[in-house]
Amino acid sequence: MKKLVLIAMMIFTVITYAQKKKNGTVYKDHPAISAVEAYNKAYFSGDSAIVASMLTDDFKSFNGNSTNKNSKGRDKKWEVGGVNWFKKNFDHVSIERSSGAYPDAIEYKDEDNKDVVWVQTWDHFKGLHKKTGIKFDMPIHNLYVVDKENKIKTIIGYTNDNIWRELNQSYDDRENGTIYNHHDYINIVRRMVHSLEFNDMDTYYSFFDEKAKFRNIHMPVGESMTMEEDKEGMKKMREEFDITSIDVSGYPDYLNYGLGNAKVVQSWWNLRMTRKSDKKKIVVPVMLIHNFNDDGKITYENAYYSQSLMMAK
Repeated sequence: MKKLVLIAMMIFTVITYAQKKKNGTVYKDHPAISAVEAYNKAYFSGDSAIVASMLTDDFKSFNGNSTNKNSKGRDKKWEVGGVNWFKKNFDHVSIERSSGAYPDAIEYKDEDNKDVVWVQTWDHFKGLHKKTGIKFDMPIHNLYVVDKENKIKTIIGYTNDNIWRELNQSYDDRENGTIYNHHDYINIVRRMVHSLEFNDMDTYYSFFDEKAKFRNIHMPVGESMTMEEDKEGMKKMREEFDITSIDVSGYPDYLNYGLGNAKVVQSWWNLRMTRKSDKKKIVVPVMLIHNFNDDGKITYENAYYSQSLMMAK
């Protein structure tokens, strides 16, 4: 049995080595890399003349994320026009090598690529769209085919299509659901808040889903509390303060969003308390955001208020 295993391992090793075949050389430094980076610098600085001089007459660019099998790419005229579009529509533009990354130049041995060099880049693009205020801050991966004269024949780009889609949609006014100033979810939030005022905590938490998450402005981004943790926090607050009144400020809004059918109540309150240690009366403005599920239970609470007001002498 051991002999059979040994023979099998030897065969596997031979097959593994037999599958390796060199097909060119990868360079970390290469004139084609310098040409590509000079092209990017000219493109994003708005120098269309230099960009035009660095492209072959038969240049084509392709969206690497596209599934269009009939795509014939975009030509040199379109690429040069893109330089002017960027210059007109973007502020604070920059493109740099992604942190820890560097480009590769590949000279393939096969006949189809003997007269060109392939360059791979991993860059980070930043820019602010002037009209919509959409900020671009994203990685870009591009493949370039560069000829013997260090002119670019082809670009295949891979980027985040979602942000471009958001940009295209932001040119027009679009509705995203309905806002209500009276709704049963608003009634639930009012009943919940006033249960806190009257120290009826069983009723207060009855409006929440048992797996609800709680957070406030003072917590690190991404962190939240469970219901049990929130109960402990409420208990400590009650030990330090007497709540004398919680009064609505303005009026709550219920937002039934079109995107994702999210159900959100935003409300504003003045929390009036007396600090037990020194009998100081305090008024703390509070904004609450509550997400509801389809059963009418609160699944998420986010509270905005000032701790410094509560601690003020």
